[in-house]
Amino acid sequence: MKKRKNSGILHLPVYTSLSHIAAPSSDPCSTPTGFVRVRGARENNLQNVDVDLPRDSIVAFTGVSGSGKSSLAFGTLFAEAQRRFFESVAPYARRLIQQGATPRVDEITGLPPAVALQQRRGTPSSRSSVGTVTTLSNSLRMLYSRTGIYPDRAPRLESDSFSPNTAMGACPTCQGLGTAHTVSEESMVLDPSLSIREGAVTAWPGAWQGKNLRDILSALGHDVDTAWNQLSRADRDWILFTEEQPVVEIMPERERPRPYKGKFWSAQRYVMHTLADSKSATVRKRVLKYVKSGPCVTCAGSGLRSEALAVTFNGRTIAALNTLPLTELRHALDCPEPANTPSATITSDLTRRLDVLLDLGLGYLSLGRATPTLSPGEMQRLRIATQLRAGLFGVIYVLDEPSAGLHPADAQPLLAVLEELKSSGNSVFVVEHNMDVVRRADWVIDVGPLAGEHGGKVLYSGPTAGLKDVPDSITREFLFANERPLPAARALRDPLGWLHLTGITRHNLRNLDAEFPLGVLTAVTGVSGSGKSTLVSQVLAEAVSLHLHPDQDPVAGTASNGSATGEQDEHPEPKPVENTTVEAISGVDSINRLVRVDQKPIGRTPRSNLATYTGLFDAVRTTFAAIPEARSRKFSPSRFSFNVPGGRCETCLGEGFVAVGLLFLPGSYSPCPDCGGSRYNPETLEVTYRNKNIAEVLGLTVDAAAVFLADVPSALRSLETLREVGLGYLRLGQPATELSGGEAQRIKLATELQRARRGHTLYVLDEPTTGLHPADVLLLLTQLNRLVDAGNTVIVVEHDMDVVAAADWVIDIGPAGGDKGGRIVAAGTPHIVAAHPESRTAPYLAQCISTT
Repeated sequence: MKKRKNSGILHLPVYTSLSHIAAPSSDPCSTPTGFVRVRGARENNLQNVDVDLPRDSIVAFTGVSGSGKSSLAFGTLFAEAQRRFFESVAPYARRLIQQGATPRVDEITGLPPAVALQQRRGTPSSRSSVGTVTTLSNSLRMLYSRTGIYPDRAPRLESDSFSPNTAMGACPTCQGLGTAHTVSEESMVLDPSLSIREGAVTAWPGAWQGKNLRDILSALGHDVDTAWNQLSRADRDWILFTEEQPVVEIMPERERPRPYKGKFWSAQRYVMHTLADSKSATVRKRVLKYVKSGPCVTCAGSGLRSEALAVTFNGRTIAALNTLPLTELRHALDCPEPANTPSATITSDLTRRLDVLLDLGLGYLSLGRATPTLSPGEMQRLRIATQLRAGLFGVIYVLDEPSAGLHPADAQPLLAVLEELKSSGNSVFVVEHNMDVVRRADWVIDVGPLAGEHGGKVLYSGPTAGLKDVPDSITREFLFANERPLPAARALRDPLGWLHLTGITRHNLRNLDAEFPLGVLTAVTGVSGSGKSTLVSQVLAEAVSLHLHPDQDPVAGTASNGSATGEQDEHPEPKPVENTTVEAISGVDSINRLVRVDQKPIGRTPRSNLATYTGLFDAVRTTFAAIPEARSRKFSPSRFSFNVPGGRCETCLGEGFVAVGLLFLPGSYSPCPDCGGSRYNPETLEVTYRNKNIAEVLGLTVDAAAVFLADVPSALRSLETLREVGLGYLRLGQPATELSGGEAQRIKLATELQRARRGHTLYVLDEPTTGLHPADVLLLLTQLNRLVDAGNTVIVVEHDMDVVAAADWVIDIGPAGGDKGGRIVAAGTPHIVAAHPESRTAPYLAQCISTT
């Protein structure tokens, strides 16, 4: 059955209808006061779980990655609370709401309404910002609309006129984006010594389309064989910038030609049309090379019309307030007017809501900061702040790793907020790997003991201290200091060279110089918003990719035939970087390849899975195609793919299930009536390898498949690597949509580890421990050290102090977030950074080192 993934957005029922939510049909008097009772939970890998959870408490759900804790907290408890709420909505309205699946559970009693705050998945819109997420922008627009100072005789504007996301407010030049794309002759014609036939107009499409435009020009009487710089200015301007689109008859240069009508597109028109309408990211990326992007000159980057920018409050436009850090915005909204005025009413509400964000350590953000640039931890805190201000009572907040992406110093305010939610009369259920958060919980539910089919049991449910007496619990070993397993001791590695970047300027990094050691494991740390991800995942990765050997593919991270040997000049000559981010870079000649390992999904549909992504499925299909029975039927490897016609079931098109719409009830998914969920047609399933057909092999876990496919070397190599990164519990055919971000990242890492490499690769990982249990972090460290020992360089952006303490080199960015960060506070071995007096990381790192 397909697992329905939650979208990651805030799910907040309309609480005016809560009185209509009915409890189960059992006698309410039989439910112990103050407890939620779960009986017979079987969602995903849960094994008929019975458990009691106290209300009005902070309850932590723990367990190794894949143990089933999210299935209990979100897939069962929150899903059931959401289902009950939808039952109180009129059937017609329910048809308009996207409903989740009904959880597989016998009974839940004592369950209040629930609000889910999950980690962000997918790609948010660039129009989404801190202001829109927190709804502060709505209030700010109302402030300007109702109480702003307008120019003489200017009409009063509606609040929507102060939003760049509405037709009333968006700048007509940039459509509210604040960024405008412009083209010039220099950007679209890179070599003016070439003729049009030789490809002078670089911005035009290639292949047939480019030849078509050339033929149209020739038919219109233009010279396509003279060098571009020898053409008249009038002809060059018309070819590049005209809005005219003449249609002419073209006679192709081929045997038995047939004439056709061709329409002309100027280079500018083609580029702008592609950017506006093309659905292909590859095509858009190509044409972006021929435009100059920058702040829109009409609105100065604000995205607003001039009418809105003419209105002020306390001497500032709304665009100016949107760019201020929240700390400064709080002071800019001070209103000296009496309390009963509209201005004072709105600003009072704004400042109270801003205070919550400041208490959570988000004062360095601005309302205009786009959400795609925020970390999951920052997004999580924004949502929590919104809920804290909502003042709800008697609900269950279900939080997905609220400490994810947070520096230890940032976790302290978070803990205070969780306590405040509880003291306001709510229950707080957190799925958490951070042991500091777990220690502060009132109650712990430990799920395990292992992952997948070896988990799904509640090992312990009770006060936190009691977990110490549960020997089967892996969490216990990390929760209590005297039980904590330590990483294997090793000597620090010496750098094989250095990568130098000078003059870095981006976001809060201003003219920064940085150096990274090569051939070692480096951890870059710092508080949230300090600039570490900007430095590593953006600036460093982009600068290196620009200077890789020409034979390399820096995007895909493919192997290179370049001649780099890893040797480095004693005084390398810095190379200028052709963008405004970095002035120069040196030492990059020692790097053959760049690999970025992130937590983005390995696929967006159930058709993508662990086996297809790692290439393991190719080996399995080839093995099946080599079976005598398959050869006698002339079955090729493609016959055993469920993604193409031939071997797949055509009823479900290889999905394995069919969707059944139930109008006002939640949609249901059932196994395909023809293939029974196997995805294949009967003829394909008749071919077996060691008494298992292809569908049965895809149903094996990685651990089981490593035994079953032990005589298939190409498959076994992938399987063993997956086991080494702790993913032995996943099924080979498990859809990508069912995988967490941490699982996706480890699959990518395993895919890289299985390749035979000679070294000199730079691996960049941004917070690789997000979503990982401490036991899984130790496995990850082992694999990262394997990469370094093979002659590669690994740089991780990390908050986990165990990883930082195990690094060879540490770079601490800070000292704070936003404008108060962006510089290197300390750099050196873990012991050196741990002793630095100005580093906010130092005390936490020192504590970790002292316990190891």
